Amino acid sequence: MDDLDLTADQTEKIVQFQDLTGIDNLSVCRDALQRHSWDLEVAVQDQLNISEGRPSVFAASETAAPPTVDNEGAVQHIFYSPPSGIPRWGGPVGYIVSVVFQFCNTLMSILKFAYSLFWSEPRRQVTDPVGDVLKFVDMVNETFTRVHPVFYQGSYSQALNDAKQELRFLVVYLHQDNNQDCIKFCRETLADRSVIEYINGHSLFWVCNTSSGEGDRVCHTLKTSIYPFVGVIVYKESRMTLVARMEGPTNAEELVNRLTAVISANDSYLENARQERISRSLTQRIRREQDAAYLESLRVDQEKERRKNEEEERKQNALREEKAREQAEQEKREAIKRAKIDMASEIPPEPEAAHPDCLSVVFKLPSGERIERRFLKTHKLKDVYNFVFCHPSSPDVFEIATNFPKRVLETTTAPEQTLIDAGLRGSQVLFVYDLEA
Repeated sequence: MDDLDLTADQTEKIVQFQDLTGIDNLSVCRDALQRHSWDLEVAVQDQLNISEGRPSVFAASETAAPPTVDNEGAVQHIFYSPPSGIPRWGGPVGYIVSVVFQFCNTLMSILKFAYSLFWSEPRRQVTDPVGDVLKFVDMVNETFTRVHPVFYQGSYSQALNDAKQELRFLVVYLHQDNNQDCIKFCRETLADRSVIEYINGHSLFWVCNTSSGEGDRVCHTLKTSIYPFVGVIVYKESRMTLVARMEGPTNAEELVNRLTAVISANDSYLENARQERISRSLTQRIRREQDAAYLESLRVDQEKERRKNEEEERKQNALREEKAREQAEQEKREAIKRAKIDMASEIPPEPEAAHPDCLSVVFKLPSGERIERRFLKTHKLKDVYNFVFCHPSSPDVFEIATNFPKRVLETTTAPEQTLIDAGLRGSQVLFVYDLEA
């Protein structure tokens, strides 16, 4: 089974399919499962439907026109038995009579076909093809025998479509009312156990009465004139082909022998079709896998490109943000520089040391630098703040506090407060704290 290039799961499904359907041919099992996308339950149910004569899920609609069937005599096995009502002579006379009768029969078939090209009979308007089939099936069961091969319970179109999809032979039986050979064929030949087993095991079996619309249509399609008529249709060289026609009475042994010969001669076409399907399915699977691999590779490349673009965008954003920060810092420094220039003119002049309201202040900057400056007690806290702010060594954002006890001067919340009101007297040491440190 390894030669079929199957996965372990597919191999297990084929084994289960064989057990459930009784089909031994691996190609047939694989083909059935492939057509149902390896859904074991659906494939088995469809196979059981066909084995019971019901159309499969692939069957065409009931009223659809039947697919074209190659009906060329050159590719057919033709078996002819004269109707039982015609005398049979032996020797040369019998041979001559048989040849003449076959010639006349062929000529009548040609004339009948030519006639059908120009004149159509009203009864060929098929309105209920499945009903025509089921009506004849009921007649066989009630009138002749209930022991017979499984009858396909669908239209001729559905039978052809299923035979094509399932790659199985389709045996067609056309019945003619009040024909003693047909009556005997139904009662004896179809009821024979060897016929039942062979047909059920090797083909689909479609039957109809030529007196019905569906039967009449198939009769003209297959160009039949002698009954009972048995035809064998198979998917051959990419088209459905009538590979054998059996006209006239035949017993069970003859029928099985003829079917065996025809099926043996044409079974290779079905096997070739199965292998082509498997090869085509494998090619499609490989193509799907290649497409999937390509799409995955494309996805990976696109993901790499996306990440690359995202990283590049992140870097660009970081550069823009850094540049914006630097710009903001630069603008802030420029603004502070301008503010210091503006505030310098607002700082009151330093009073004389001998001034009675003079207050000596020592500022200790965060850098450790000491600055001494005299103020009047009536000067305001904002004057002290502006003096420190305008000093080159001053931090940009700061607060001023006494040493002990530590008390932060309200230079921001109460800038108009005088130094004496702020509790500053005599000599003071004030500490400048950098709020951005």
